[in-house]
Amino acid sequence: MITIDVMNLRSVDLNLLPVLDALLIEHSTVRAAERLGLSQSAVSAALSRLRATLGDDLFVRQGQRIVPTPFAMSLQTPLKDILQGVQRLLEGPGGFDPARATNSFKVSGSDFYSEMMMPRLAQVFSRDAPLMQIQQVDLVPDNYVGTLATEGIDLAIIPRGDFPEWVASEPVHRSGFVLIARRGHGRLARAGVAPGAEAPLDLVADLTYVLFSPEGKLQGMGDAALARVGRARRIAMTLPVMNGVLSAVATSDLCAFVPEQLALARAETLGLSLYQLPFHMPRVEIHMAWHHRDTSSPAHQWLRAQVAAVLTDVDRMRFEPQGERAKTSPN
Repeated sequence: MITIDVMNLRSVDLNLLPVLDALLIEHSTVRAAERLGLSQSAVSAALSRLRATLGDDLFVRQGQRIVPTPFAMSLQTPLKDILQGVQRLLEGPGGFDPARATNSFKVSGSDFYSEMMMPRLAQVFSRDAPLMQIQQVDLVPDNYVGTLATEGIDLAIIPRGDFPEWVASEPVHRSGFVLIARRGHGRLARAGVAPGAEAPLDLVADLTYVLFSPEGKLQGMGDAALARVGRARRIAMTLPVMNGVLSAVATSDLCAFVPEQLALARAETLGLSLYQLPFHMPRVEIHMAWHHRDTSSPAHQWLRAQVAAVLTDVDRMRFEPQGERAKTSPN
């Protein structure tokens, strides 16, 4: 905790606290300055004053980044609580008004959400919260939840898991999977499998695949599902972004299992055909997760409501059986 004698509180410039918060989030004086709308020199000067006030280096340079000291890291959570408390105090009896609010949020999620969520949120923010800022950042492999405490992430969009007690979460959508291949894929065409139909299990197991894996793993949910029916597949490539998977499939004979909503959104543009899987692959339940300290924040509540509304709409996109698809938008 910050240990400043109460008698000396008048000598402390409280305007330094948002600077410290931004530096703890960004680990860069340049990005912190951009976040706060200040010059880099102003942020550097504020950091010098913080060091003198708190009696600690706070940050040390490591390559192009500045890394917080253990003391600085210990301040991150209580500092965020203090700043949110001040924000709520200043909102006054009129409560939170998104049209006048200047909050800044960081949301972590795969590039599925860059495609399916962020453009829709852009409409909401530009219409209802023109002074607010939202940033999507990549998920940190093997540490999806930890970033809520250590990286200044306000909301993580991640599969349901065994979250620690300090994490609050809410389900926002479920996603099934489809097999995708480039339009006119030779083996699928020769087998007489029409787009929208169920692909034969023997053929599905014998195709070659690209796998979405931010961690570079060579097996995923699809492999576990195949194993349950006594089959396996060959992975020729892994990619850390879903849009890369779609592009690789569109320009080669590689295939992939991908979330149905993303496949439906990009199939026409990329020239992809979609097929039903011949085995059960469980739908993934996606949650938005956040630190419990943000639960009662009006601004955070507003953000969660917008994200939930957008993803509920995304959830309505479902891959239809071949007969029904032929009546509407054949692939």
